[in-house]
Amino acid sequence: MPRDGTTRFSFAATGEPIHNFIGVSSFTEYTVVDVSNVVRIGPGVPPEKACLLSCGVSTGVGAAWKVAAVEPGSSVAVFGLGVVGLAVTFDDDTSESHAPANNVMSGSSCRLECWPDVLVVVAQGCRMRGAKQIIGVDLNPEKRDIGKRLGITDFINPNDTGEKAVSEVVKEMTGGGADYCFECIGSTSAMAEAFQSSRKGWGKTIVLGVSSGGAPMSIPPHDILWGRSVVGSLFGGLKPKTDIPILAQKYLDEELELDEFVTHEMGFHDINAAFELLTQGKCLRCILWMDGARENGSVGVENGRACKAKA
Repeated sequence: MPRDGTTRFSFAATGEPIHNFIGVSSFTEYTVVDVSNVVRIGPGVPPEKACLLSCGVSTGVGAAWKVAAVEPGSSVAVFGLGVVGLAVTFDDDTSESHAPANNVMSGSSCRLECWPDVLVVVAQGCRMRGAKQIIGVDLNPEKRDIGKRLGITDFINPNDTGEKAVSEVVKEMTGGGADYCFECIGSTSAMAEAFQSSRKGWGKTIVLGVSSGGAPMSIPPHDILWGRSVVGSLFGGLKPKTDIPILAQKYLDEELELDEFVTHEMGFHDINAAFELLTQGKCLRCILWMDGARENGSVGVENGRACKAKA
């Protein structure tokens, strides 16, 4: 999509414009994108792995590295994606901003969002920065194992905390609160709960989730006076042109894990089945191959033959 917001695509019969999905339209076999959307990387990273750097992995790792600047030996709490696991976020229009996170997650409605793997990616980024304790918070117990493999040291299921708010449990586990809290849900209630989980004096809460409906986030000013802070994170604070090639090289150097996130691969004709897996919380990332691409060997970033299911 050109920078003026117009499009080069149109219906042949009517001339009606067809606009690009997120400015890229990677679900099409061929597309035209602005040069600002293109990043050059070396040939060593296969396209089915390189595509993971376009959003989720970069967003999570960057949030730990650049936005939070997690310090070695620190404690971290990562609030993940609730109702059906890492594949959904919450419609927070009607929730109370100070409700405990366990109640918010259990009662909220869900919608498809684009952060299915951010919890475990943030955990990986924090581990790479040397964090000592990384607590994952998620309603899906199946995320415990994948989280453990990628850096989570402890796991909290809000359904198992009884009458306690998640923030109380985090404070007990960390001896006063986590040094860094990451909110990856998009629920303003969970944002407030993540903030309450942070340590007085220097605790930092990083918001990655996108709240629907413009619901406000409420934090008592007195809590800010204790030295806590809240900061937003878009694409992990990374500069795509310079930072994505660095992440690609870290993958080649076996410093950054990508393979674990690819749980399914399908032909493009099964795209609806791929989205169904996401909504059911049964996959992290599903690679969609343009029909016939894998069989005839015509695979490569330059011709759009491999893309990621962004959902």
